[in-house]
Amino acid sequence: MKTVESMLSSSGAEESAEARRWSAGLEAVAGRLDKYFARSEGRQHMRDYLRGLLSPAERKNSRQLAEAVGEDTPYGIQHLLGRAIWSADQVRDDLLCYVQEHLADKEGILVIDETGFLKKGDKSVGVARQYSGAAGRIENSQIGVFAAYVSPGHGGARTLIDRALYLPEAWTEDPDRCREAGVPEEVGFATKPRLARKLVERVLNAGLPCAWVVADSVYGSDSSLRGWLEERRQPYVLGVTSQYRIFDGESREWVETIVKRLPAKAWKKLSCGTGTKGERVYKWTCFVLGTEREDGFCRWLLARRSLEDPAEIAYFVVSARKGTTLETMVRVAGARWAIEECFEVAKGELGLDQYEVRSWAGWHRHITLVMWLQALLSVLRSEAQPQPPAAEVRRKKGAQNRVSTLLHPH
Repeated sequence: MKTVESMLSSSGAEESAEARRWSAGLEAVAGRLDKYFARSEGRQHMRDYLRGLLSPAERKNSRQLAEAVGEDTPYGIQHLLGRAIWSADQVRDDLLCYVQEHLADKEGILVIDETGFLKKGDKSVGVARQYSGAAGRIENSQIGVFAAYVSPGHGGARTLIDRALYLPEAWTEDPDRCREAGVPEEVGFATKPRLARKLVERVLNAGLPCAWVVADSVYGSDSSLRGWLEERRQPYVLGVTSQYRIFDGESREWVETIVKRLPAKAWKKLSCGTGTKGERVYKWTCFVLGTEREDGFCRWLLARRSLEDPAEIAYFVVSARKGTTLETMVRVAGARWAIEECFEVAKGELGLDQYEVRSWAGWHRHITLVMWLQALLSVLRSEAQPQPPAAEVRRKKGAQNRVSTLLHPH
């Protein structure tokens, strides 16, 4: 896949045409966002910021972004993120509309995960000594909970679409500290699963079709989140830990204990998708938990075992329509890695983690504009893919209709 920098600085007739298409896409997005900035200076600074984030600047901080767009000082960019009057949430809401217009898919998958932003000092909003999955250890960091949308019908396009900054209790219990960082008074402590629920609710209420919600055990281990999704009849594949308990009618046992008793023939070798090193192949098994609900939904325990190390097993709870196949569960579970790829692209190409802001507003403004750029690039890359012949399109639509009928019978 070509990088952002190679596309915007390409040479040659074919490359130049593609670069012009990307530039036109960027201008279309900027034009769409103009209405959120009352002053012409704000609209120009927004354009400069988007262009700077797409530039080959080594670090996407305010000074280097200003240099990349030909500004003598970083004051305009700093004003955009700090003092300018505009709503990052309104811009985020429009992003959901944009993704619905260009990438909506009835088999779309909503993935929830978090990522860390390493920071020095104690002034940046939400910063604390806490576990950062990006670093793989406890570090002084901020943690953001994100939602990504995966669109199988658009060549597997994926993009970040929503965000929430996690505030540790050490912050929410210190009103003066929150006030100094610009945290709104109505914002209180919320667990990561609670933040995830808000993201999912916002996406679903916006009308973006989501056949599945996927997340790891940080979120799947929260029974209230699972229950809320089940009440909405929203299918999900959520990770749980080995200490998740199952009631067999007489007693409760850990899933780890139950799965270890399964015979070898209960496991099936399946790929859950293609990764950077090829197909992700594991052994999988599943079994029904409890009984079918009145609404036609069932719950399953899904387990994934490493081929190299059979002792390495991951567990998931699945809620979906009766008749959902193991192959479908595996495919959906594998979609969780898409958000890791989104983080990698957003950090590596767009400077998601290279901001210098400390305030609540500044963090949300930077993150939201980066998400907009990633959505634009996902749409452009999807549109650039070769289109299949009409006969193949009809065949795939027929297959999708049959799958939809199986998963969502009337």
